[in-house]
Amino acid sequence: MCKGKLTTAALAATLLLGLSACSNMSERDRNTAIGAGAGAVGGSVLTGGSTLGTLGGAVVGGVIGNQVETKK
Repeated sequence: MCKGKLTTAALAATLLLGLSACSNMSERDRNTAIGAGAGAVGGSVLTGGSTLGTLGGAVVGGVIGNQVETKK
């Protein structure tokens, strides 16, 4: 398995395990965590597994997830 695919698989597994701890989080906190996880995976894929790309994607995704408002 190439390094980029291994990194992406590890990030996806971490995201899934991390989301299991979201049961008592507020909706905004959950959105932030989901955004950060999705951003990290996206940043990793787009930059070929670069650490800086992964971290940058996590930051951007977390900020976007934090600002999302869901209507009830």
